[in-house]
Amino acid sequence: MKIEPQDLLSKMFQAAVNAAQPEHCIPPYLPDAPKGRTIVIGAGKASAAMAQALERHWDKGPISGVVVTRYGYSVPCDHIKILEASHPVPDQAGEDAAREILRTVSNLNEDDLVICLISGGGSSLLPLAAEGITLADKQAINKALLKSGASIGEMNTVRRHLSAIKGGRLAAACAPARVLNLLISDVPGDKPMDIASGPTVADPTTCEQALEIITRYGIDIPAAARALLESGNGETIKPDDPRLTHVTTHLVATPQLALLAAARVAEARGVRPVLLGDSIEGEARDVGKVMAGIALSVAQHEQPAQAPCVLLSGGETTVTLRGQGRGGRNVEFLLSTAIALNGAPGIYGLAGDTDGVDGQEEIAGAFCGPDTLERAWQQGIRPRASLDNNDGHGFFEALDDALVTGPTLTNVNDFRAILVLSPSD
Repeated sequence: MKIEPQDLLSKMFQAAVNAAQPEHCIPPYLPDAPKGRTIVIGAGKASAAMAQALERHWDKGPISGVVVTRYGYSVPCDHIKILEASHPVPDQAGEDAAREILRTVSNLNEDDLVICLISGGGSSLLPLAAEGITLADKQAINKALLKSGASIGEMNTVRRHLSAIKGGRLAAACAPARVLNLLISDVPGDKPMDIASGPTVADPTTCEQALEIITRYGIDIPAAARALLESGNGETIKPDDPRLTHVTTHLVATPQLALLAAARVAEARGVRPVLLGDSIEGEARDVGKVMAGIALSVAQHEQPAQAPCVLLSGGETTVTLRGQGRGGRNVEFLLSTAIALNGAPGIYGLAGDTDGVDGQEEIAGAFCGPDTLERAWQQGIRPRASLDNNDGHGFFEALDDALVTGPTLTNVNDFRAILVLSPSD
């Protein structure tokens, strides 16, 4: 069977996205009806689709509630109110949504059930700041964190300690009601406290750790935020807090499950999948060089596998912005990979964010192949200059190799596939 590289890579990416669709992963975790009310809350790029899936499969009595999702990611629901706000930089709509969610869970009792639907993106969509910190402060801090090169875990440690709703505070507000968390993970390691900065789970990290991260990356924060952290008044809800006694958490979709779905597509086409990990972090351009090195080892030495094979990985890389380009960690990874491969025959790649948005662009990612650099040079585009300028999106758009999906209504983070073919393929 002749392999068409871009078609196969596209099908693997789509399989990864489909594996994390709420319609598939929410129903198995729906609980029995409580004695009291059933309230649905949530935040994230997938939260509206999660709410819709819950409504479709809920036949256990009345439900109501409110969730907030990214602009353009709303889907119709009959009983659950869908709000929209900005991501990745928060706005007033997100702050208003956070306040409404807190009002929704006020005055509950032990007979009530709160179903909390959380997915990636929830940090920016719930920007309710701690007392003394303004929305403008939160926006400035968020922008600085995104540009700093800090890992998602480090960024969320800072966010939790400057929030009035994250770091378990929303769960505490639900007490004494029972809370069922249904989470779609978009973070390396699948730690619930890092998914949307953990609004409904305990947080063992401290204000002191948040300050260390700010110092480590040289992030300038407003005086009020620094004072909050230095005083310890920004401390989050800890694992032994009695208000979290009746909180249960399930990971309903993860990056690993998405990679396994993509692997099955490859196997069906006679291509050996090599899973390199679902939680790979680091500078996107550095990870790109490493993946290129592994692909070249396959092509030249049949290690760690023999072609045809596909190297699959997930996680969340970072980009330290130094240039004036349009960013995007997946396209930065892929451009670095293409440069390191230097036109090696038979090696193709796809890198994309499973939510359909890489960085701040409405572009999921891109494709590359043996002719990528040559086609760029023919257009007068210098690949290394594009990489130095953090302009992966501009580079791949010019070659008509951008991967555009529109909102996928889910999010299990980055998907990377490097396909290595033998001459006979």
